[in-house]
Amino acid sequence: MNKPELLAPAGNFEKLQAALIYGADAVYVGGKNFNLRAGGDNFDEEEILKAVKFTHELGKKIYVTVNIFAHNRDFDGLADWLKFLEGAGVDAVLISDPGIFALAKELTNLEIHISTQANVTNFRAAKFWSDLGASRIVLARELSFEEISHIKNNCPAELEIFVHGAMCISYSGRCYLSHYLTGRDGNAGECTHSCRWKYNLVEEKRPGEFFEVAEDGRGAYIMNSKDLCLLPHIDKIISAGVSSLKIEGRMKSVNYIAGAVKTYRAAIDAYFENPDDFKILPDRIEELDKIPHRPYTTGFFAADGELTEIYGSSKPANKMNFLGIVREFDRESMTALIEQRGNFKVGAEVEFLQPKGKTFSQKINFMTDAEGTEIFSAPHAQQLVKIPLSQPAEIWSLMRTKI
Repeated sequence: MNKPELLAPAGNFEKLQAALIYGADAVYVGGKNFNLRAGGDNFDEEEILKAVKFTHELGKKIYVTVNIFAHNRDFDGLADWLKFLEGAGVDAVLISDPGIFALAKELTNLEIHISTQANVTNFRAAKFWSDLGASRIVLARELSFEEISHIKNNCPAELEIFVHGAMCISYSGRCYLSHYLTGRDGNAGECTHSCRWKYNLVEEKRPGEFFEVAEDGRGAYIMNSKDLCLLPHIDKIISAGVSSLKIEGRMKSVNYIAGAVKTYRAAIDAYFENPDDFKILPDRIEELDKIPHRPYTTGFFAADGELTEIYGSSKPANKMNFLGIVREFDRESMTALIEQRGNFKVGAEVEFLQPKGKTFSQKINFMTDAEGTEIFSAPHAQQLVKIPLSQPAEIWSLMRTKI
């Protein structure tokens, strides 16, 4: 049995670095156009080249999303972009639109993965794309374990599934609510996440009177989905022969990406070390609870009728504040050089999430600026700060504190 790929999101170059350093086998990114995260930082041509170089130097892979549903106007510049991606050496592109698929096949030799946006929910659809030349199918989220297994047994292409992250209230992202309410099309990368808004009811003959939309007194966020978490089912997913386990979140924080990637990396590796006695350790569940998230659900995977909506609030919970990144560590003085990302001061209790080592905690008893002058707080964005540590910290460790 082959070890599946762990695939992580990367909304910008720093997030790409974090994902790969914390254990992802591959990353997926978007360009400035033609992808479904227009609100993210995304990558221009120069940044794509830089990202490909960094990724390949680590022996890992990078995929680029070209997964909009294109109107005629969207093909302007698309041919040049596909040719650029091929020349840049990206490992695959993710496509959902048949027209873009045909263009990529006509003009390039790019490896093509079919995006979840194409809504593949059965083995015949998967085989259809495979017969056309797609090497991998990203399955729709609306599938149970049994359905995934059946598709795998009847389709030669690799399969990829989402195992963690935000869920869409609509069918694998095929939603027109944002476009209807705001003119911003979710299928062109401009979703306003209208499903997360709070709604009231207005009766036709009583305009201006707003009635709260509530269900069992729990609130009014009637289309607000929980977040997906399939960590407890990693062994079943691997046994089904899925080739790639995908984490959602190109617009999420470095803290989210690092915590999620490290957790799933550890679980996958642990399974292959001892599949007969595999279990999810409490510290892995605890880490997923620390990163920003809404209440977790297994979605459609377990097919057990679990409630998947949240009626009380649309905002993700966050138990940790992300304070900084360890850029250097001097073993002689046991001092870390930290790039600040959140305000902190002397006396704060902090913890360090490390790419490979165990998370550890300590109190900040003393710190200086980069030049060695004693300071008592670090309020400036990306300020460099030196802090003595109680034990060695790996480069790229994240310093955090409980909220």
